[in-house]
Amino acid sequence: MKKLVVLSGAGISAESGIKTFRDSDGLWEGHDITEVATPEGFARNPQLVLDFYNLRRKQLQEVQPNTAHHILKKLEENFDVVIITQNVDDLHERSGSSKVIHLHGELLKAKSSGNESYEVEWSSDITLQHTCPDNHQMRPAIVWFGEAVPKIENAITELKNADYVLVIGTSLQVYPAAGLIDYAPDHATKFYIDKNPSKEAVHFKNLSVIAKSASEGLRILYPILLSEKDNTK
Repeated sequence: MKKLVVLSGAGISAESGIKTFRDSDGLWEGHDITEVATPEGFARNPQLVLDFYNLRRKQLQEVQPNTAHHILKKLEENFDVVIITQNVDDLHERSGSSKVIHLHGELLKAKSSGNESYEVEWSSDITLQHTCPDNHQMRPAIVWFGEAVPKIENAITELKNADYVLVIGTSLQVYPAAGLIDYAPDHATKFYIDKNPSKEAVHFKNLSVIAKSASEGLRILYPILLSEKDNTK
């Protein structure tokens, strides 16, 4: 099978009712990003940060995958699909997608604040009473601003071997994720689905832009991809 690498962002989750990362005023659910998405914010006020992600975790369990997630799963019938997502939700997995790389961590996991190798599944609230076996405070398994992105090398490897690349629901402006498309081979066929496509898109070779929502765009792209596959046999 030809390899289809998908770079997904907040726009695909928004259709399921999950708010995009930042509102137009730069705040996330009323909070300054530095308060709830940095190691320094966690050090200053761990209770605030834990409460913030506990609420996000509860909200996640109230939503469902949407049409876009389901179409990406269906594409596995014809392509080797690898999804590289900036999203911390599990909607790709819940729709049945089998290969998902979470660049920015996962909301349904927790890790030790003092031992990076200790990470566990976690679906309930994290409190100040929760510690790892080494007695370090547990924290959300989220990659915060200023922290390394441990899975970026895995993502780069997948992009380098892509036959098709689909960028969906992302502004192409948050690094290092935004730079990943640069690793795709020049010959790879590239598609970009977003309601408000980034002006940066004009700089990429072999890139077709579909200025639609994630679900609308994938309904349009699905038959195009199948036709492309048949024409390359």
